[in-house]
Amino acid sequence: MIEQEFLLLGLLRQSPKHGYEIKVKIRQILSLFAGVDLKSIYYPLKVLEKKGLLDKHAGKQGRRPERVVYRLTREGRDRFDELLNKSLLNFKRPQFSLDLSLYFLDYLKPDLSHRRLSARLMILKKISSSIEKTLKTKELKNSVALSRILKHNLCLLQAESDFLINLLKEI
Repeated sequence: MIEQEFLLLGLLRQSPKHGYEIKVKIRQILSLFAGVDLKSIYYPLKVLEKKGLLDKHAGKQGRRPERVVYRLTREGRDRFDELLNKSLLNFKRPQFSLDLSLYFLDYLKPDLSHRRLSARLMILKKISSSIEKTLKTKELKNSVALSRILKHNLCLLQAESDFLINLLKEI
């Protein structure tokens, strides 16, 4: 729930938003990187409201139907600041799907493990190429925050690629 709380409070820190706007923003962010799974935002928003971290009010724009708009309270802003500061100093080891496979790699025949790791390396290169192209788009040039995330992911992909290249030489 901490990641969900951090994400929702962060989005509302930018500006008050209605539920659908929050969903769209999450989809935009999650299409670029993984790690947070929010199937429904309304329950977590209700929990945050009960905690006093946000409030809601009904608003109407033009001919559109009335919508519930959420905004941070002072406590919500303080909680977001706390989570942001903790997150920047969190050194929890990331878990990669490859780690467990590496542990059991010796159970595969060397030629099969070589083919599988080579295929993984090719996929990593395609993902890296896609990220590099995305970084050159107008939308990303205007979004420093999303560019940072993609550059970080690109570094992680490069590190795994380098590791796999060396591992393939060993096999």
